[in-house]
Amino acid sequence: MSVASGSLTLVAPPGVPLLLSSLVHERIGIHFEADRWDVLLEKLEPVALSRHCASFLDLYYLLKYEEHGTEDWERVMDALSVPETYFWREMAQIHVCVNTIAPAWFARTSLPLRIWSAACATGEEAYSLAIALAEAGLDRHPIEILASDSSSMALEKARSGLFREKSFRALPFTLREKYFLPEEGRWRIKPEIGGRVSFRRANLLAADEVDILARCPVVFCRNVFIYFSPHAIRQTLAIFASRMPVGGHLFVGASESLLKLTADFELREFGDAFGYVRI
Repeated sequence: MSVASGSLTLVAPPGVPLLLSSLVHERIGIHFEADRWDVLLEKLEPVALSRHCASFLDLYYLLKYEEHGTEDWERVMDALSVPETYFWREMAQIHVCVNTIAPAWFARTSLPLRIWSAACATGEEAYSLAIALAEAGLDRHPIEILASDSSSMALEKARSGLFREKSFRALPFTLREKYFLPEEGRWRIKPEIGGRVSFRRANLLAADEVDILARCPVVFCRNVFIYFSPHAIRQTLAIFASRMPVGGHLFVGASESLLKLTADFELREFGDAFGYVRI
């Protein structure tokens, strides 16, 4: 198997696509079936070329033995990142957090409420949380919004707070005008909202990288498990469960189900939204 890039062609000797896909799955959870190995190679080819690899086997050895520490894996995670997100996406769950969980939290304690947006991509979900909390008047309470992604490139865009039109396809225009400033054909989030979100890089399968994050009592980990195998999902959930407080809330994407994958979280219905509670 080979993948062409312009006038360059990298060779993938027999068995190497399987080795690469298995290694990627082991390290970052993303699973490529055999019929999508060509997609994997296409995404990894720029990484291989940047490291002057003569074939994908060379790339496999670089990644397997981490000759350059985490640098090569950061490139891989950037290459495999799926930054498809937008503001006000699947808002029913965010409304549960804003209208039910947060008020109940501050009714019983004055401690900060910490919310984690895992696999946040370019930040639209985390900023949507900040906007929704502000709209509900909860921005006066001590609330910390933490956001993470495995892609440094995605996080750079998230931190910039500058977004194109496609990110606003579900956000009411009145809210765009209220919380964003126009800037050369794009929109930049206002500092008073952007400053409420803290971004950091984290691989969901790296327990040490998510240790503090997973201790949050509210976790949004949406539309990422669709790319994971059941085994990788179980690994991730085990890391979450070992750190999240009992009674903590975990929200996953509408098309994702954790049934039969964990005994640590119980499915609950919250009005027109579903979520999982740490038991």
